[in-house]
Amino acid sequence: GLVDGDEPFKKLLTQGMVLKDGAKMSKSKGNTVDPQSYIDKYGADTVRTAMMFAAPPDQSFEWSEAGLEGAMRFLKRMWTMVHEHAAAGSVVAMDTSALSDEARGLRRKAFETLARADDDFGRRIQFNTVVSSVMELCNAVGKFKPTHENDRAVVNEALKHAVLIISPIAPHIAHSLWQVLGETTSLVGYPWPEIDESALVQSSIEYVVQVNGKVRGKIEVPADADKER
Repeated sequence: GLVDGDEPFKKLLTQGMVLKDGAKMSKSKGNTVDPQSYIDKYGADTVRTAMMFAAPPDQSFEWSEAGLEGAMRFLKRMWTMVHEHAAAGSVVAMDTSALSDEARGLRRKAFETLARADDDFGRRIQFNTVVSSVMELCNAVGKFKPTHENDRAVVNEALKHAVLIISPIAPHIAHSLWQVLGETTSLVGYPWPEIDESALVQSSIEYVVQVNGKVRGKIEVPADADKER
């Protein structure tokens, strides 16, 4: 009689088990690991990132130190990428009307990642895909070669998105990188960016040409092309 509904909550997330050598970790089995030793060795952000990346929170996963090594490599790469970008100097205001196709592609990737994180954090509660999407965004930034200041503005925006998205999972590193990117306000409590719908619009679409089930080529056409074209 304490609540009007059948359940006192709107949604239930049942967490998966952490396994070691195929068995559920438990004190009675004596197969638990001390997280403090890994935090001392790799840092709390790395341990959190590895655990969030290992599996969706509602599924079990096998504990592996190899996952910690991979998470550390990713965070170190992001750290280096942000510092190298900042060391190149200040960033001008972005002129979205003068972006190259490559720059528009990176900006679209940044906002696609942001939109995906919105859904993964909120509706889906899939933190592993949050981490993987930030990894993909960092890969895209690494492949992009800025040729002028407007390009650097796009890179700056993309890196800020990456830092903001990963901040709930790796808050200490994200807070430091946020300052490196020139922000003077604290990342804690910073408003989540609005999605720029115009950045998500594709100017062209790539079609894969297959003959008898085998890829024979790729054709890029304007997104607004009619069927006859």
